Amino acid sequence: MNYEGLQDLAVKELARQNQYKRRIFCCTSTACLSAGAGLSHTTLKQSVDACKCDEHEAEIVQTGCMGLCSRGPLVRVETKGEDHVLYGDVSPDTALQIIAQHVPLGTSEEDGEGDKLDENVTPHDIPHYRASLRQAQTHKGLEKHIIPADLPFFTKQVKVVLSETGQVNPDKLEDYLAHGGYKALGLVLSEMSPEDVCNEILESGLRGRGGAGFPTGLKWNFVRQENSEQKFVIVNGDEGDPGAYMDRTVMEDDPHRVLEGMIICAYAVGASYGYLYIRGEYPIAIQRIRRAIQAARRRGILGRSVMDSEFSFNTDIRIGAGAFVCGEETALIHSVEGKRGMPRMRPPYPSTSGLWESPTVINNVETMANVPSIINNGADWYANIGTEKSKGTKVFALAGQLRNTGLIEVPMGITLHEIVYEIGGGVPGDRDFKAAQTGGPSGGCISKDYLQAPVDYENLSKLGSIMGSGGLVIIDDSTRMPDFARFFMDFCVDESCGKCIPCRVGTVHLRKLLDKIISGDGVPEDLEKMEKLCNLVKTTSLCGLGQSAPNPVISTLKYFKHEYESLFRTETPVEVGAD
Repeated sequence: MNYEGLQDLAVKELARQNQYKRRIFCCTSTACLSAGAGLSHTTLKQSVDACKCDEHEAEIVQTGCMGLCSRGPLVRVETKGEDHVLYGDVSPDTALQIIAQHVPLGTSEEDGEGDKLDENVTPHDIPHYRASLRQAQTHKGLEKHIIPADLPFFTKQVKVVLSETGQVNPDKLEDYLAHGGYKALGLVLSEMSPEDVCNEILESGLRGRGGAGFPTGLKWNFVRQENSEQKFVIVNGDEGDPGAYMDRTVMEDDPHRVLEGMIICAYAVGASYGYLYIRGEYPIAIQRIRRAIQAARRRGILGRSVMDSEFSFNTDIRIGAGAFVCGEETALIHSVEGKRGMPRMRPPYPSTSGLWESPTVINNVETMANVPSIINNGADWYANIGTEKSKGTKVFALAGQLRNTGLIEVPMGITLHEIVYEIGGGVPGDRDFKAAQTGGPSGGCISKDYLQAPVDYENLSKLGSIMGSGGLVIIDDSTRMPDFARFFMDFCVDESCGKCIPCRVGTVHLRKLLDKIISGDGVPEDLEKMEKLCNLVKTTSLCGLGQSAPNPVISTLKYFKHEYESLFRTETPVEVGAD
């Protein structure tokens, strides 16, 4: 199917949606599902069926993340001619009240014989739901579930990657098309050369969102310029940082956006095949990406002659076993090839010799998800967001000791203070903000003295941390920083592949030193040993896991050395038999 045919599908879908007086969106992302959104979604559908109102009165739509995960399950009601209403903490009972509030109850008292019912609703259920809806109409407790539209959590964000999450049904290609999906791919195939695409991405200033921050367009040009019969594209969805779920959410909630970015990349570099590498702990992401691939194949967006063009590309999923080291691109390549996920020396780099020794582009999910918007709006548009050297937006999984936690997308250069006290709503209770940890196990901690520091690649590096893939954990003054550093060192010890001695042995010894200090048996000389060992591991490890493993220790020593010193042994033990 060509682009015009896809546009026809988009027009039909928009016309179908516009028939409804109201559309009620229920988040079915992992965060909300873990809070009970599955039952809430079922209740919404059954309640609407039980209303027995006009067939175009209301549509229930399963959708992706709406951001404020700490208030999930989330439900948004969009009624023509009225302001949208967002509800949080939506239990099945609350879902019933929402329908009673927004959807009129039909006058028929029939049990539903001959009516078209949802597959989960039987005619026997109808009287029960109608009675419950009448009772819910008199309930006055719904106001406490309303989340204000002007909450800084929402107003301070700038959404590019997440612009359609919470808006589209992730399992419906037509819905993505209705929101402008695959427009960028159509533009690329009809009007741009591969070199044009690479240069557009380069001029936008997009950098790899997996942590390293390498210019994306430059990487694509390296592969494009390679003379090879076979090239590959890999999307890295092996997100392993504790507390991070940015890539998982994008894959779950807007899978076609990731797929569109991947196909554009393949066209730009001359690749004919690709893989989405997703960790096995992300079953919903795997299911929705797989369905997106199948739908794209059916409509001619993947396969021979993409959108009736001369370009052919196909892709598949590879499921990772959950090894953190497979986030490193050479270890990831080994895993895709069916080998043990262990890194190798570079050069050669994957752009020259990657998957099965062919030139390969590897970008993470968020990087690929930026591409359609850059093509649609232009490199200058994207470059005007962010800072001089860090362009665009960044998606963070905002977690820890905050009033508002969840998935956010903010412009590069926003201050830590804005994230913590405006978007996050500040630290709850009578506790104070102590530090922010960015970059997961590979990152570091930033003290409250740097709350006004801009959050971008350069400033985080200066402060002893990294951007990483986007984990952002807020710590209050109830946490001891040596304990915090020990948690991440324990993670790195477990996740080390064991290939190189500095990482395999050095991280174990760092953990032993931390254990010694935390247990109260440490002495001042242990800090000096720990600093030297951190530098050794950092400078001699083979891959990024080992090179960055000491970062939580280094940063906590830099800003919270007094907390280590307070744990030192205060009395010198007396040797047995001494005079």
